Amino acid sequence: MIIRALALLIVLFAWAPCARAQPPATVFLEELTWTELRDLIGSGKTTIIIPIGGTEQNGPDMALGKHNVRVKALSERIALALGNALVAPVIAYVPEGGVSPPEAHMRFPGTITVPDETFEKVLEYAARSFKLHGFHDIVFLGDHGGYQKDDKIVADRLDREWAATPVRVHAVGEYYRVTQTEYVQALKGRGYRDDEIGTHAALADTSLMLAVDPRLVRTDRLASGAKLGPEDGVYGGDPRRSSAELGQLGVDLIVAETVAAIRKDVAQR
Repeated sequence: MIIRALALLIVLFAWAPCARAQPPATVFLEELTWTELRDLIGSGKTTIIIPIGGTEQNGPDMALGKHNVRVKALSERIALALGNALVAPVIAYVPEGGVSPPEAHMRFPGTITVPDETFEKVLEYAARSFKLHGFHDIVFLGDHGGYQKDDKIVADRLDREWAATPVRVHAVGEYYRVTQTEYVQALKGRGYRDDEIGTHAALADTSLMLAVDPRLVRTDRLASGAKLGPEDGVYGGDPRRSSAELGQLGVDLIVAETVAAIRKDVAQR
């Protein structure tokens, strides 16, 4: 009996280091150690998603970090669906307009802007870092419309430079395009009007946030507030009938279309 117990203890002690060596169940690079990351890349996780958000006003009913929270949550879903992808830290400082005089969202407190050339350098050197460490496919996912062109400029420039290597950079515009096309059509198919759906901080935008993280939406204000307009930071619509159920339509479309687009791009590399 004693011999059998000792044998069991030996097995357990021998197995324990292996158990401790397992990386945490996460796709977020910032939650990994460098050795865990190295081993994951070596095992085939060679796609890295760079989520790009932005810190800007989103009307009085939605928090300033909407883009950052949303793109991180959706990038996680996309990475899990791909199976071979990890997610880099969110880029939260993006072009939002001029400061003197203040333009667009910069007229509202809390919006942060950087010049286009600064933003492009951040993207470029994030990509260069990931190439150095063994990633083969570097994916830009932008949650904001204002810098989609910058994403593509950087991706195209690096692809030309790295043409003789196995590394490619993908500016996946489908991620943002879905919110302007299929998602809008899905909302219209349920009877919602253009003057509700809107373009910024209105029904479509607010519903997406309710589906992803309702803590960032001031639902008490939605229920009791008057109709909001451009002077409040809400453009082209009305958020008062927003719901998580409507937002989930957008979440599902964004994830499905983006995963398909990434797979297509990678297959053509």
